Amino acid sequence: MKYVDEYRDPAAARRLAGAIRALVTRPWTIMEICGGQTHSLLRHGIDQMLPEGVTLLHGPGCPVCVTAAEVIDQAIALAATPGVILCSFGDMLRVPGETGSLLAAKARGADVRMVYSPLDAVALARAQPEREVVFLAVGFETTAPASAMAVLAAAEAGLQNFSLLVAHVLVPPAIAALLAAPDNRVQGFLAAGHVCTVMGYNEYGPIARRYGVPIVVTGFEPVDLLQGILSCLRQLEAGRAEVENAYGRSVRAGGNAPAQAALRQVFAVVPRIWRGMGEIPASGLDLAPAYARFDARARFRSAVGTPASAGPCISGEILRGRSRPTACPAFGTGCTPEHPLGATMVSSEGACAAYYRYRRAAA
Repeated sequence: MKYVDEYRDPAAARRLAGAIRALVTRPWTIMEICGGQTHSLLRHGIDQMLPEGVTLLHGPGCPVCVTAAEVIDQAIALAATPGVILCSFGDMLRVPGETGSLLAAKARGADVRMVYSPLDAVALARAQPEREVVFLAVGFETTAPASAMAVLAAAEAGLQNFSLLVAHVLVPPAIAALLAAPDNRVQGFLAAGHVCTVMGYNEYGPIARRYGVPIVVTGFEPVDLLQGILSCLRQLEAGRAEVENAYGRSVRAGGNAPAQAALRQVFAVVPRIWRGMGEIPASGLDLAPAYARFDARARFRSAVGTPASAGPCISGEILRGRSRPTACPAFGTGCTPEHPLGATMVSSEGACAAYYRYRRAAA
């Protein structure tokens, strides 16, 4: 397949791995910020192709995983509200909050439905005007434009029974928060190619300069990842800290202007609580005042409740790159994809799910 098979070429991957081994003169620690990249790294054994001194850490790059338990509990409360249809992506149904999961709520009789797009939820609201349809809007900058388009479509159609429970998060503030932590070990970042396809990469420059770390925009195939790692290591070995685009076939510096315009129109930047990381300033999106009528929290204020106390899951340590999934005593025993204790085991992009699938035998 054009532009895919070329980036899965074993010979090219071996050449890049050899170049990495020839280049490295000292230990380095790099973090990939995307859960899809984490899975690809483990699936193809790329982490095992690297020199011993090169350490890969897995960051908070799974939007399902970083969605706060409070949001899941709010969604469950909304789903239990008479007359409400709660719509979400498939992974979100199994993510645990403090009061269970949406899948458990569905088993108790709540009307919870899996959709493939927020526009599916708009269509449902149009088809069932007697019901309130709430879409749980999660994801990074990659999926936020679709949520914005859903709000614009609902506004154009004059829908009174559609709303969003917004939990969108932004990547650059999370990178800055990780680098500002006193126990930070990350010396370079692989930035998520799909996020940068939407947003570009100009906003990463100030972060690279402030913290002295290279940030390389990277794709998802084996050759993409090895090229991104090689580019990052070249900067580290040379003492440089710049933003570099190693995913040129998809990413441009300015990103996707129409998508960004939709985000600016519909959303405002707000602080956001990340599961396992706490509140990060200016790291989330919420509805702008002009579209506040589509805010499910305001529409169902009495149903959303208050945050519950944190549970015992160590996914926060995993999301910050401080621990690996195999360090958890419940990994693969008390916590499995069939019976997850935390979001990092639920999501198809979660680090725990990746280790369970690709590294469990070696654990």
